[in-house]
Amino acid sequence: MNTATARYLGQLRTEATHVASGNVVQTDAPTDNHGRGEAFSPTDLVSAALGSCMMTIMGIVAERRQLNLVDSTFVVRKHMSAEAPRRIAQIDVTFTLPAALSAADRALLERSAATCPVALSLHPDIKQNLVFTYEQ
Repeated sequence: MNTATARYLGQLRTEATHVASGNVVQTDAPTDNHGRGEAFSPTDLVSAALGSCMMTIMGIVAERRQLNLVDSTFVVRKHMSAEAPRRIAQIDVTFTLPAALSAADRALLERSAATCPVALSLHPDIKQNLVFTYEQ
């Protein structure tokens, strides 16, 4: 079964539909690359996918250990290369998780995040900078 179908809408926009759910995502070229920046760019989606994948894997581990990560958050910042070819050079992901987590649980969750499928699929030249804060 296909994962997604997509079409080009013109004016540097695409629309992708997730086959299994019917959810739709539009992309737009970023303002620094001829676009209007009115939607995720494809590289924004890659960066957001990294954070989402890491949080999902931490969620799986947390459920197994009966830890509550509900309302945990992450912020993603993408850095594009300054030199050609244009590519993602670095992705910073900052997680905010519950302060009540033990040191052992924190270490386990941090290790699990770094081994998510997206993290392991990205080219090794893309620096993945992970920061974990514990505040909730």
